[in-house]
Amino acid sequence: MRFFIIGFGQAGGKILDMFIENEKRRGSNIRMRWLAINSARTDLMGLKHVPVQDRILIGQTVVKGHGVGTDNKLGAKIAQEEIETILNAIDERGTHDMDAFLIISGLGGGTGSGGAPVLAKYLSEMYSEPVYALGILPAPEEGKLYSLNAARSMISILKYVDNLILVDNGAWKFEGTSLKESFAKINEEIVRRLAILARAGEPIEEDIVGEMVVDSSEVVNTLRGGGISSIGYATTLAESSQKKKKKGFLFFGKKEEEELETIENDKPMKIATLVRRAALGRLTIPCNIRSAERALILVAGPPEHLDRKGLEKAKLWLEEQIAGVEVRAGDYPTRKTRYVAALVLLANVTDVPRVKELQRLAAEAKEEVEEAEKIRMAKTIELFDEDIEPLI
Repeated sequence: MRFFIIGFGQAGGKILDMFIENEKRRGSNIRMRWLAINSARTDLMGLKHVPVQDRILIGQTVVKGHGVGTDNKLGAKIAQEEIETILNAIDERGTHDMDAFLIISGLGGGTGSGGAPVLAKYLSEMYSEPVYALGILPAPEEGKLYSLNAARSMISILKYVDNLILVDNGAWKFEGTSLKESFAKINEEIVRRLAILARAGEPIEEDIVGEMVVDSSEVVNTLRGGGISSIGYATTLAESSQKKKKKGFLFFGKKEEEELETIENDKPMKIATLVRRAALGRLTIPCNIRSAERALILVAGPPEHLDRKGLEKAKLWLEEQIAGVEVRAGDYPTRKTRYVAALVLLANVTDVPRVKELQRLAAEAKEEVEEAEKIRMAKTIELFDEDIEPLI
């Protein structure tokens, strides 16, 4: 799946930076293109793996490289004014062999929250390739202003993208860590999922044959039609039976050893269980799995640990869980990892409690802002004598 990835704003840039680092570390043949866009110069300078020529600073004449300060209306205005610069940069890098555009941004801030919908609008109008967005929702404790920004951005971006994959910061809390450390861990989780999704349809290593191949068109068909999607993920260490026997079977009797080895060698059950863990575990945004219209299963890992029967079993199980009947499944065998990972993409989910809560918080924030503005104006006028006539 060859994405043209645009990291818009601080959060989007950081995730893009981490994604590129991950791909380089894996030694994979990167067949993607990218851009990092921001109105804050320091945020762009802080990126370590996005090449300097792939970083674009916008809004210099307005905010002088200092960012928009969580004002996503200003972020949208700046993106609109500089859209030609952004589109020219995309054209220069080429799009003819790309499968889709992916815009990554935090929805609660200013630059990405305001700019992502503007960019999505123009990309959807100018290109035939699908346009996806990955949006990060602010946690409730980040404040109502961030919730208001996120609601505005989400409503706007849904008009123009083929699908919006949501990540809820509020559902991804890590106890005992600072806010900065917690956000870094969330970004790592996002990158893990993107890395597996990007493997779909890519050439497999020589002399390795996949049991069930999922190509990029199947990802596109899963995400078609707009709406909101969520991604589940689970992983397990792919150790040989002999290693596990040495580690875990030493304290058991012969009969118990045989029973444990039978379970260990039941590859279909292991794959099916891993997929269930991915679907029913921590999703990027919590949702009712039964409200999903379509789903996609991707399993990656050493070829000897993958199994067609297990995938088919998992596929049948997921078909019974979701509202629709379209479930696609495939694997990506690779010897470059010691883990087996399962990704479950739940497309077009409609029962998402966090989105409803966000709308409520946004409505409250809008009322409070309007009320505060009225009070401020009234108090300001009271400072002056009523007999003084204003000039205009």
